[in-house]
Amino acid sequence: MPPTDPSDEEIIEAYESGALTSIASKTELNRLKAAARATAAKDRRVNIRLSEGDLQDIQVRALAEGMPYQTLIASILHKYVTGRLEEREIGAARATSRTKQTTRRTTRGDG
Repeated sequence: MPPTDPSDEEIIEAYESGALTSIASKTELNRLKAAARATAAKDRRVNIRLSEGDLQDIQVRALAEGMPYQTLIASILHKYVTGRLEEREIGAARATSRTKQTTRRTTRGDG
């Protein structure tokens, strides 16, 4: 677990001591709870096939984000279908790095 930021420690201490109080109304809390339940409900299973390189890249990104890779994939898909996933241009450095990774994979004999 990464070290706690001093401002985070203040918040945690205030929460644990009971000094923090909610400003949300009961209606707002119920609306947020319902939204959380609907978002968190995973009632369907989907199987997809990915290239080994893409899966490795996803797993590395998920590790950096501190979440399971399946959760990252689900989050990306959710953002896409709700129109909140933004496309970015891949910079020259990123493209070069990816080419080096692909070359490394294929020269190791596992690609």
